[in-house]
Amino acid sequence: MNKLIVSLLLTLGITGVAHAAGDATAGQAKAAVCGACHGPDGNSMAPNFPKLAGQGERYLNKQLHDIKSGKRTVLEMTGLLTNLSDQDLVDISAYFASQKGSVGAADPKVVARGEALFRGGDLAKGLPACTGCHSPNGTGNAAAGFPHLGGQHAQYVAKQLTDFRKEEGGRANDGDTKPMQSIAKKLSDEDIAAVSSYIQGLH
Repeated sequence: MNKLIVSLLLTLGITGVAHAAGDATAGQAKAAVCGACHGPDGNSMAPNFPKLAGQGERYLNKQLHDIKSGKRTVLEMTGLLTNLSDQDLVDISAYFASQKGSVGAADPKVVARGEALFRGGDLAKGLPACTGCHSPNGTGNAAAGFPHLGGQHAQYVAKQLTDFRKEEGGRANDGDTKPMQSIAKKLSDEDIAAVSSYIQGLH
């Protein structure tokens, strides 16, 4: 029975970086440099930089650790986390998690296809619905470390999906079961554009 529970947790991606509770107040000061790209409250204005406001603390903390260790490559962040402690990272994560995210707008020309993919997947392609991990309103699953997507910049989402499907040089920090890599490989460029646009307007 214990082996079954451990296997289930690994499958769902509920393993990860263990950390102390974050202090959002302390994190605000520590996150000052982050504001240059991500906005002071985590609502970036540039579509190539992700919105961090309202993102799950567990997910943010894992990404920061992965970027610092080199497991996830983000060229724009090279060296920025080198001198930060584990507590610094969790405090920064707590700060951005405590902020309210902004929402954009979906392109009406592709919103129907994007919504169909997000809510129902595509049975013919073997694609599961995004709602299974990211919830119907895009808030994700903070406890499991599944990211909040609703309102995220379409350009950023599209880049992540494109990177997940690359065999070489893409995004590799995808958990033990590589769920997003297997899903992204089944998405066409048109699918990615549609679902990314839908996510941008989702709230």
